[in-house]
Amino acid sequence: MALRGAVLGLGMIGRIHARLLQTTPRIEFAGAVDLDGDRFGAVRDADMVHTSLESLLAAGRPDFAIVALPTDEHAATAIELARAGVHVLVEKPLAGTAAEAQTIIEACAASGVHGAVGHVERFNPALFELRRRLLDGQLGEVFVVATERIGPFPDRVRDVGVVKDLATHDLDLVGWLAGAPIESLAAQTSHRMGRIHEDLVSVTGKLAGGTVFNVVVDWLTPTKVRRTRVVGERGMLVADTLTADLTFYENGHVSSDWASTQAMRGVSEGNATRYALARREPLLVELETFCDLLEGDAGAAIVPLEAGLDAVRYAEAVLDSAARGETVRIGPR
Repeated sequence: MALRGAVLGLGMIGRIHARLLQTTPRIEFAGAVDLDGDRFGAVRDADMVHTSLESLLAAGRPDFAIVALPTDEHAATAIELARAGVHVLVEKPLAGTAAEAQTIIEACAASGVHGAVGHVERFNPALFELRRRLLDGQLGEVFVVATERIGPFPDRVRDVGVVKDLATHDLDLVGWLAGAPIESLAAQTSHRMGRIHEDLVSVTGKLAGGTVFNVVVDWLTPTKVRRTRVVGERGMLVADTLTADLTFYENGHVSSDWASTQAMRGVSEGNATRYALARREPLLVELETFCDLLEGDAGAAIVPLEAGLDAVRYAEAVLDSAARGETVRIGPR
C-alpha cells in the first residue's frame, strides 16, 4: 500500500515537494496546506488544497507530512503533526532556536513517530560521493573543509538571516563530510541590505580531531556559487553542488635538482580527474530515503532530527561569536 504524504507550505521549496509527492509512484498524495491557497498551481486537484492543518487532518490523516513553512512555524506545526500520529520531515533549519528544535525531538519521541530534517545537500550526488571517498581514505588525513555558498538575495526569505537560512547547510556539511562535530568557531557577519537580519557571514573553526573548516555565505553576490573543497595529504576533492560535479586534484610528484626548491616542503600540481556520477534529484532521493524508513528500513540514511538540532546550535554559536567578537566553543548537546 502506498504511503500517504502531504506538504505544508507551497512556497518555493514546498512546490517542489508537492510535485514529487504527486508524481512518485510509491506515494499517494494526501493534500497540501497553505494559508494563501495554491497561488502557483502546484497541486493538480484544487480540492486537495487546504488552508489549515485541521482541515487536512479532517480530510484523512496522512502517514507523513513535509513541513515547508517559514522557520518560525516549524516547531508548533511539527509538534501538532506528531501528536496526531503523523511522521514528519521538516525542512531545514529544523527550528528557529535550539530550544524549539529540542521540543520537536521530544514530541516525536513521545508520540512514537519518525522525524527527519531536510538537509538536502547530504543527498546531492557530488557531496554524497565526496564523503564516500573521504571515508574510504582517498585523501588520507583531512586538513581543511571549506564551503562557499553565495548568490543574490532571495526575496522569499523574511524571518531569518543568511546564517539560519543558508549557512545551516554548510554548518551541517562540514562535520558530516569529515565525520567529526564542530568543536569551536569564530564568525563575522555583515548587514548591507538594510534588513534586521545579516546577509553575509564568514566562519572559521575546528572540528573535533583537529580538522580546520571555513564557511563563507552571502546574499550579496550577483552570481550563484555552491562549492565545497576538501584538502588532505594526498590532494583535494572539489564538489560543485549546482552541477553535481566532483573533481579530484591529485598532489603531483615532481623531482628537482634545484636545492632551494627541494627544501620547500609543499606540494605540486598533479593530475585532475572529473568523476562520472549518476545524477538524481536530491529532494527525490531525500523523499525516497524517508519513505524507506517509514516502510521499515531502520538503516535508511535520513538526516536525523538530532543533526538538525546540532545545525541550529551551530548557527546560534555563529551569531553569538559575531555579536561578541570572540571564539565560541561548542559544548555537548
